[in-house]
Amino acid sequence: MMNFKGVGVALVTPFKHDKSVDTEALKKLVTFVVDGGVDYLVVMGTTAENPVLNEEEKQSVIETALEANHKRVPVVLGIGGYDTAKVIKEIKKAEIYKGTDAILSVTPYYNKPNQTGLYEHFSAIAQSTDLPIILYNVPGRTGINMLAETTLKLAHQYKNIKAIKEASGSLDQIMYIVEHKPSHFQVVSGDDGITLPLISVGVEGVISVVANAIPALFSQMVHHALSNKIEEARKMHYTLLEFCRLAFAEGNPTGIKNALWHLGIIQNELRLPLVPASAPLSQKIKNWIQYANK
Repeated sequence: MMNFKGVGVALVTPFKHDKSVDTEALKKLVTFVVDGGVDYLVVMGTTAENPVLNEEEKQSVIETALEANHKRVPVVLGIGGYDTAKVIKEIKKAEIYKGTDAILSVTPYYNKPNQTGLYEHFSAIAQSTDLPIILYNVPGRTGINMLAETTLKLAHQYKNIKAIKEASGSLDQIMYIVEHKPSHFQVVSGDDGITLPLISVGVEGVISVVANAIPALFSQMVHHALSNKIEEARKMHYTLLEFCRLAFAEGNPTGIKNALWHLGIIQNELRLPLVPASAPLSQKIKNWIQYANK
């Protein structure tokens, strides 16, 4: 059974200057984060800019990441949307990828279902596949918050719903899930900057954006926290906190792609409507990276 404890990294999709997918840079990134000590990869999450990738490009990114990983760590595929039938169809297609260990599925966006609709959506998904499922609650992006009661109802009813990536920002909501969840169900942070305090109340890790650029440092912090080395984890938390702020200052993946560019891993390219980081932010990110690598 896959364990979602520790650090999962939500991989960016590198682009060339002509905006085509840069598969060689993706291979380089996968090697960088795996060697850095992350526990699993998340491919085709929001950080991957998947809304602006066509089906052929998505397939290329998935196959490239799986090949580069070479089964060194587990791989989670992001498959979600506002059309339940389409999500199920995409999951069925994904089941053919050897090396896929689980599915991360975001709450439906734009059409804003109520809690009954959210429950029925994920019930249909859970019944359609034997793959482990991570629910993803991120109201800041989707416009809808999946309440703790809905999450717990799904977790108790479906054994293949194994975890939730919680990015509601509500400590009370997250703690309620941790307190009342079944034993097979894990709660992971969806917010890099508050991962340490969330671990202190029972969260078991994070699906991280910043781990793209600082996999070793961020993984060490999380692993210290999970091993009850709180003082070491706290020191690292405050060292890394400024980078977490910078990485999201102008949106995601704008900041993290800029950091990876400064590190020489990818080009600083995004697809519209996203744009590269401003010059002042880019300089701050560069300064932080230079300081951290002294």
